[in-house]
Amino acid sequence: MSSAILTATDGPVTTVTLNRADKRNALNTELLGSLVAAITAAETDKAQRILVLRGAGPVFCAGLDLDEAAQPGRAHASAELVAQALRTIAATRLVTIAAVQGAAIAGGAGLMSACDFAVATRDAKFGYPEVRRGLVPALIMTFLRRQLRERDARELLLLGKLFDATHAHAIGLINRVVADEAALTTEVRTLISSLLQGGPEAVAETKRLLTELWPAPVPADLDRALAFHLAARNSTEAKEGVAAFREKRPPNWTP
Repeated sequence: MSSAILTATDGPVTTVTLNRADKRNALNTELLGSLVAAITAAETDKAQRILVLRGAGPVFCAGLDLDEAAQPGRAHASAELVAQALRTIAATRLVTIAAVQGAAIAGGAGLMSACDFAVATRDAKFGYPEVRRGLVPALIMTFLRRQLRERDARELLLLGKLFDATHAHAIGLINRVVADEAALTTEVRTLISSLLQGGPEAVAETKRLLTELWPAPVPADLDRALAFHLAARNSTEAKEGVAAFREKRPPNWTP
């Protein structure tokens, strides 16, 4: 398996760590493909019940690897893999826990939002800055519309500003805020201990029913959102927005 992720098993718990710390764990096609493979492997192991998603280094995940996304012909492949990763996290029978330190931005916040639980350190920052790059945060909306009040979702997505863990907790984006990374590990272990007290099939079926009770299933929403996401990825605005971000300058939004 690729070195872009690390996988460890401890009894019924699989921990998958995004392992591009030098790139702030930015999501490229190698990492996304390996993430899907790791979750699928844990899913097929009937002894596994819980999956913990972490990030190596000081940042959980800074979002899409815009250097790769800017390469001709790569936009479609990376977009498809982002959707596949989100679909895999959402659909797995495993209970998923995102352990967030540093920052979870754009696609990184999307991975977190697709998990059943999210725990973050007090200094963590969050944001959905896609519109500031000329992109549409369509895939992420699939989860935010289920988790947040509409006013809060509109503020996060339309303004594209960073916000702190206290605000993320107040609006229901994350479950717990802890002091530091040591406390993060402790809180994840506490959640795991509680989860393992439930019957394996009862927990899995409860998770499945929670998903199915929504008027539209997650896979259908992701397919619809992917069309918007791809259209934006190939737009003139996206080319300018991504170029401006990489060149560290304000974008020139011309009609």
